[in-house]
Amino acid sequence: MNPTGFSARRPLSIAHSPDPDDAFMFYGLVKGGVLPDGWRVRHVLKDIQSLNRDALRGKYHVTAISAAAFPSVAHRYWALSVGASVGRKYGPRVVCLPENKKKLARADWSGLRIATPGPQTTALLLLRLARPGFTAVDRPFDKILDDVKNGKVDAGLIIHEGQLTYGRHGTALVLDLGRWWHGETGLPIPLGLDVVRKDLGRPMARTLARLLHESIRHAYKNQKPAVRYALRYGRGIGPAVGAKFVKMYVNRDTLDMGTEGVRSLKILYRRAAARKLISRAPVFSVFRP
Repeated sequence: MNPTGFSARRPLSIAHSPDPDDAFMFYGLVKGGVLPDGWRVRHVLKDIQSLNRDALRGKYHVTAISAAAFPSVAHRYWALSVGASVGRKYGPRVVCLPENKKKLARADWSGLRIATPGPQTTALLLLRLARPGFTAVDRPFDKILDDVKNGKVDAGLIIHEGQLTYGRHGTALVLDLGRWWHGETGLPIPLGLDVVRKDLGRPMARTLARLLHESIRHAYKNQKPAVRYALRYGRGIGPAVGAKFVKMYVNRDTLDMGTEGVRSLKILYRRAAARKLISRAPVFSVFRP
């Protein structure tokens, strides 16, 4: 056993949400190819809101979380520059039935019921900044389009592959939050982050950042099997849509969010704190490979 690594007795716990882009990112780590000899991984799949809650307890060594959840866990985790899900002029989308578009055209959404994918998701934080006053109806992310279609809510806030497939459900686009954010700041929006537990120490954090970087590069070098693997976590989408979605959120910013990504996060947290949507903006830097 490598004494600095993770064995069968002490596996590296890696957690991410069950969607194609996260699966693609972690392909090299989970399916082999980049792990050091003797290391073993415990692979955990949960919806993003569950991962946000688990991160409060420091449950996993490496985990995907919503960028909006990071201020609550910054005392336990370091943010990585690699592995972020970043949208440039695109992001979570609000959709509704076509007959509801008129009432959603106003800037103040007081009294409207919007199905949302979790209280700590970046999608919800962005929507609260963009359109104040609505009532959030917390729902599993894969039930939101059905709720909109069945008229249970005025609109739905869509994440994951629903951003591409909402039209199949007879719903219409109201607002693209990535485009809204770019109009506000001129910046891309980091929606999800990968973070590493601080008790592993800085050298191990840098090692894990490097391995995740290698995992993403490995997936791109082996795109066909990596996309096939990622599609296991795509709900009702074929290879073409799956590949398109993966490339939306596993891009050059995923390999390194860079200064733009960090600046965007800091602006997001400052604005959220000013609106009392989070308790305070964290002071942080990111680990690079």
